[in-house]
Amino acid sequence: MKIHSLLCRHAHPRSWVLAAGASLLLAACGGGTDGTASSIPTQQVATGTTTLSMNMAVLPEAAALEIAQPFFHSAPGLLQEPDNADAVNPDASARRSPHSQHMAADLSDLSTRQLTVQDMREPRRMRARHNPGMVPDGTVTPMAASSVVSTYSPAQIRAAYGLPALPATGTALTTAQAAQLGAGQTIYIVDAQHDPNVVAELAAFNQKFGLPTCTTRAIAITATLPLPAAPLTGCDFSVVYNTAAGGMTSTAPAYDSGWATEITLDVQWAHATAPLARIVLIEAADASLNSLLGAVKLANTMGPGIVSMSFGALEGSWTASVDSVFTAPGMTYLAATGDSGAAVSWPSVSPNVVAVGGTTLTYTGTGARSEVGWSGTGGGVSAYTAKPSYQTSAVPGMGTLARRAVADVAFNADPASGQYVAVLTPGTTAMSWLSVGGTSLSTPQWAGLIAVANAARALNGKPALGAPHAVLYGQISTVPGTYYSAFADITAGSDGTCALCTAKVGYDPLTGLGTPNVTGLLSALTGTTAATAPVVTPAAISGVVGTPLSFTASVTAANPVTYSLGGAPAGMAISSTGVVTWTTPVIGSYAVTVTAKDSKTALSGQGVYTVTIAQQAAPVVTAASITGTAGTALSYATAVKAANPVTYSLSGAPAGMAISSTGVLAWASPIAGSYKVTVLAKDSKTALTGQGVITIAISAPLPPSLSSATVQGKPGVALSFSATATAPNPVTYSLSGAPAGMAISTAGLVTWASPVLGSYTVTVIAKDSKTGLTGQGVYTVKIATAGPVITAPAMTGVVGKAMSGTIAISDPTATYLSISISGVPLGMGFSVSGTTITARWPAPVAGRYTLKVVVTDNAGLTATATVPVTIALK
Repeated sequence: MKIHSLLCRHAHPRSWVLAAGASLLLAACGGGTDGTASSIPTQQVATGTTTLSMNMAVLPEAAALEIAQPFFHSAPGLLQEPDNADAVNPDASARRSPHSQHMAADLSDLSTRQLTVQDMREPRRMRARHNPGMVPDGTVTPMAASSVVSTYSPAQIRAAYGLPALPATGTALTTAQAAQLGAGQTIYIVDAQHDPNVVAELAAFNQKFGLPTCTTRAIAITATLPLPAAPLTGCDFSVVYNTAAGGMTSTAPAYDSGWATEITLDVQWAHATAPLARIVLIEAADASLNSLLGAVKLANTMGPGIVSMSFGALEGSWTASVDSVFTAPGMTYLAATGDSGAAVSWPSVSPNVVAVGGTTLTYTGTGARSEVGWSGTGGGVSAYTAKPSYQTSAVPGMGTLARRAVADVAFNADPASGQYVAVLTPGTTAMSWLSVGGTSLSTPQWAGLIAVANAARALNGKPALGAPHAVLYGQISTVPGTYYSAFADITAGSDGTCALCTAKVGYDPLTGLGTPNVTGLLSALTGTTAATAPVVTPAAISGVVGTPLSFTASVTAANPVTYSLGGAPAGMAISSTGVVTWTTPVIGSYAVTVTAKDSKTALSGQGVYTVTIAQQAAPVVTAASITGTAGTALSYATAVKAANPVTYSLSGAPAGMAISSTGVLAWASPIAGSYKVTVLAKDSKTALTGQGVITIAISAPLPPSLSSATVQGKPGVALSFSATATAPNPVTYSLSGAPAGMAISTAGLVTWASPVLGSYTVTVIAKDSKTGLTGQGVYTVKIATAGPVITAPAMTGVVGKAMSGTIAISDPTATYLSISISGVPLGMGFSVSGTTITARWPAPVAGRYTLKVVVTDNAGLTATATVPVTIALK
């Protein structure tokens, strides 16, 4: 049979060495010189008798012929080739921001779904080509013109999600460190069609990012199955072609650019996540569900491992008929949820498959990552598959859904926050670089995580995870501390307008339980605590010129650490306890890398501290506007911000104004006017001076204020009333125009012991005892022999029986009367005859009422009376 079996040529030979008796040699290799399979020698495995274990799960005829779609997306434009920093040091780019590149405006209207290098080179052909999707209308929103795409390297993805940093070239690996890279595990990549350049693409990817090479091993179609255990001495890579029945064939499928892109991204990112795991690529003859199901059956026969499926088709009533294919012992199955927004696809909908959704990642190289649900991710509630036992209401956010919900978990998937993929198109020798996303990208990386977990379990004598749903949902998500240690809960983003299309706290169909916090997740999946590098938390530090600076590096580590500084200015040092000191800081901004090295594991962590030293600031005097009154003492405490004690002085101050040593501005006898006084504050150590303007408005004093009023009295009856003045200071009172016998007290009380008939206009004068200003009020005093007299007995009645009452008014000298009656109950009316008012109420209502009668005559004399009205029940 024809097997694509490639070995890397070492342009720059380097090696990783396994210590402690395991003798593992990892070579970080480059690509071949011509990029073709034929130029690279093949290492064959021994052939023998093939034993197949047949799984009888069979698709209905209509479903068997349905065509699956690969779920990858590519940003519309070829990327610049990555630099070689990671080729020298595999962790070099981990603390950098992702590569940022503007996409070409002439490609902006291309759909990102299944976008290949050939499509970008022939955009007219791409625009004309039908590009089916997982939604009925197949619509896809293209990227905006001249959009900026961020693209992450393997080191950056490992740093963002907490995977251990790749060891430097030549590092002696312990068996535990090898397990952290997936040693001894097998990942099966299931795809359709054929990629003739997959090994050359993987070699270029490995060389560019300092990843270990994979030895290409052929598997004969007559090989004995299951396969031997995956080696612990490095990564093996094999390609086989399956039949629909689950067997192997020597006939390679036809090439398809879309599936070839899917194949190479699956292989490269499964390897980037678990660099020492064995990868077996199974290529189905076509994209029919029947052929792809045959590939899964072949994986089951080949032996324990992780099956990664980055494809799908819309679910149907038939899906349960083939669920048994995903139940082989020792196997874990993962599938992408889709790339057209809210929808449910097979095989991810199977309750035996881990459904992987997608997010949009933001990570700058320092600090924590942030993510939102990717708008293109699939997910939802199945229309056919029953709710599995692990999706209970005890899971945060799950609620009570009727059927199986997908996704289960998530990972970065947005092509705008994409990841590098190397692509070699047939007939060319130059490698192209894409920024690729889609839940196709999420899935192989989760496969790599399961491989790493299985490697750690094997190291501790534990069996492979198999179906991890019970652990993910039952043992992790329902334990709050474990949940938030193992997962980043994605709570923002949406993939549609449905009720379940928006991410929220806890489980949601876009992102499932969330994205992995790898250290915590592996600890939960393995029941062990893996060795982790120290974590140095970055920070921004501020200081001033000439003032000693000190801060403590924030480090989390399992063991004692030693510290070192990188990029530190002269005079800066770090102590054995992590205290950074700088006796005489110099103005400027400095990026200082603090490195903490674990004293037992020798693992190192780094964090960048941005130290900004500013010029010593001058004192800051806060400007203000204050008011006062002429002649009234003024005092104001000036607000000053300064690093050291200050001395105060004034500029432009009026005579008599001064400022104390504590900044209190005082003026004993203000003079009316507006003043702008500058307060100067001088730093006692630096001699720097700051100033602020205090605007002072001194108003002239106001005279006392009195109101005017009309006062009534009767001849011979003592009269008194108060005339109170409003004034800032005490006043003295006097009268003008007062009749004989009228006087006013020092408190403003006017008295007249024996009023005389007549009308008098009396002026009350109030004089401010300090300013001498006077104010006055005019009081009209009317002394009359008569006035209105109201005679109104109480009125009584019974509910429902007509009642009446009279109000009699007498005022012999009046020429007219003004009468008002308030408090009148509804239904009561009045009639007037002479000066007698008759009240009538035809249908009284039970209760107590009060009529208020006010009568004023033409002389301005007033009388008031209240008339009670009582209506009894009987």
